[in-house]
Amino acid sequence: MSTTQSERLRALLEPFVSKKGLDLEEIDVTPAGKRRVLRVVVDSDDGVQLDTCAELSRSLSEVLDETDTMGGSPYVLEVTSPGADRPLTEQRHYRRALGRLVKANLTESAGGGEVTARITGVDGDGVDLEVPGVKGRKPTSRRLAFDDIAKARVEIEFNRKAAEKRAQDGSAADDETGKEEA
Repeated sequence: MSTTQSERLRALLEPFVSKKGLDLEEIDVTPAGKRRVLRVVVDSDDGVQLDTCAELSRSLSEVLDETDTMGGSPYVLEVTSPGADRPLTEQRHYRRALGRLVKANLTESAGGGEVTARITGVDGDGVDLEVPGVKGRKPTSRRLAFDDIAKARVEIEFNRKAAEKRAQDGSAADDETGKEEA
């Protein structure tokens, strides 16, 4: 049984990534002209700082230089964190996105379609979501099992604070209306 270069790289690099308290999310080797680019994507529950990436890059570079895993041709090493709009594929990804807005495509067995909602809870079986209300209606809660999600991605919110303020102002207005009616 032969192992692929990615499997050999993962076996070699994962212990060094784990020592830093990080998760090795992805290893990708792509051609770039006469060189190759080795992209190592790492993450943690607390996020990844630039200094941590730089320090890890130096460590991994030393390890790679001591082995022939990358072969004899030149390569560029990039150590990075996942992008803000990265796919959510593991339970830990959903946990790290707690409170964030996500767009999920549902499997056919779950009825298909798409749901855009905020993650309010995560456990071993699935996620709890708050689906925004439409046209002044109140948000609703929804539970999705991981098996019901074909793919999901965090939605980038450029003006989340303004949306939260509008929601709070709406709640305050509802409270005032309720007081007047009582």
